[in-house]
Amino acid sequence: MTISGSLQERMERTHTCVLLPTYNNHATLADVVQRIRSVVGPHLLVIDDGSTDGSREFLASIAELEVLRNEPNHGKGYSLRRGFSHLLAKGYAHAITIDSDGQHAPEDIERFVDVLERQPGSMVMGDRNMSQAGIPGRSSFGNKFSSFWFRVETGIALPDTQTGYRCYPLAEVTRLRTFTHRFEYEIESIVRLAWRDVPFATVPVSVRYDFPERVSHFRPVIDFARISVLNTVLVVIAALWFWPRKLFVKGGLRKALYAETVRPGESNARKAASIGFGFFIGIAPIWGFQLLLGIPLSFLFRLNRVLFLIAANISIPPLIPVIIYASYKVGALFTDPSKAVQLDLADISMEAIHANAVQYFVGAIVLALSAGVVGFLVSLMLLAAVRRHRVRSTGGA
Repeated sequence: MTISGSLQERMERTHTCVLLPTYNNHATLADVVQRIRSVVGPHLLVIDDGSTDGSREFLASIAELEVLRNEPNHGKGYSLRRGFSHLLAKGYAHAITIDSDGQHAPEDIERFVDVLERQPGSMVMGDRNMSQAGIPGRSSFGNKFSSFWFRVETGIALPDTQTGYRCYPLAEVTRLRTFTHRFEYEIESIVRLAWRDVPFATVPVSVRYDFPERVSHFRPVIDFARISVLNTVLVVIAALWFWPRKLFVKGGLRKALYAETVRPGESNARKAASIGFGFFIGIAPIWGFQLLLGIPLSFLFRLNRVLFLIAANISIPPLIPVIIYASYKVGALFTDPSKAVQLDLADISMEAIHANAVQYFVGAIVLALSAGVVGFLVSLMLLAAVRRHRVRSTGGA
C-alpha cells in the first residue's frame, strides 16, 4: 500500500482524521476504504451503522483498521456524533467526513488539509459544483433549496450545503445540542456551528454519480420532509434568537452599517454620487415615494446605500416647510411673473401647495437637481481631503 507520508505528517500536525460512516454499501466500501488508506494511512475511523449486507465481515477482515459499530442502525447523524466524540477523546481536532458510496474522491482530502493549515478550527465544506453536467436534477434542486434556507438561517452564502464531504472542528461540533440523528443532522450541525460564529471555508471537490455500484440510502419523501421540518424549526429560532442577538446584542447591525458606509474599495466619486443622489431624492416633489423609488435605484446604480439614506433624510419633518418654501422661491424664477406667487415661510400649507402646484413642482425639481450637484461636488472635495490626510498620516504615497 502506497502512503503519502507528507500528507500523513500534515494530518498529524493539524490533528486531523478521516471519518467514514457507512451503512449497507458493501459494493463500494472496499474500494473507498482502500483509496482512503492509501492517502491517509492510519488516520481513518469507520462507523458501521448496523450494516447487514456483508460490510461488517469485510471491515473485520482489514488489519489495523479502527471500526465502531452501531447495533442496530441509528442513522447517519448518530454515527457522526459518535465518531466526533471518539476522535476528540483520542486527541484529534478535526474530522474529515466522506461518504462510503464512492461518489467522493479520497484524493481531495489534501485540499481540506490545505485549508486547515491556514485556518485551523474552521468548518470546511466541499463544493461539488452542482451545476456541472451529470449531476442529477433532484440533487441539484435539493442543494439549492438547502443553501437558500441556510442563508436565511445564518446569513452565510455557501455553494453546497448538502455535501457529505466536509471537515468539522471537533471541539465545537461536540458542544452542539442537536435533536436530529439522520441525514438532516448534516444541516442542523452546520447551522448551529454558524450560530456559534465558527468560520466557514469551501474547497472544490470532484463527485461521481454515474456508476452502477453506488447505493444511496436517502429517501426522497421521508428525508426531504424531515429536512423541511428541521428548516421550519431553525428559521423560527433564527428569527426569535439568532438574528436579534446578531444585530442588536453583538453589534452586527452597527458593523454592517459601518462596512457599507466605509467600503474601502469604493471610489470617492461613487460615495459623493450617493450623497448627491440622496439630496436629490430627498428634495424631489415625490413625497411618500422618495425611499420607495430611491432605494431600488441606489441598488441598480450600485451606490452606497447608507450614505444615500443619510443624505435623503434632508427631508426630515422640521426641514420640510423650509424645503417647500425654497422650492416656491426657486419656482418663481421660472414662472410667469404675473402668475408667480411669493409666499412667506409662515404661509406654507397644503392648500397653498395645491393652489400653486406648477410653481412648486418646477422649483422643487430645480432645487433637487441643484442640491444634488452641490452635494456631489462638496462631498467629493471633502472625501478627497480626508483621503489625502490619511495618506499623509500613514506615510503612504
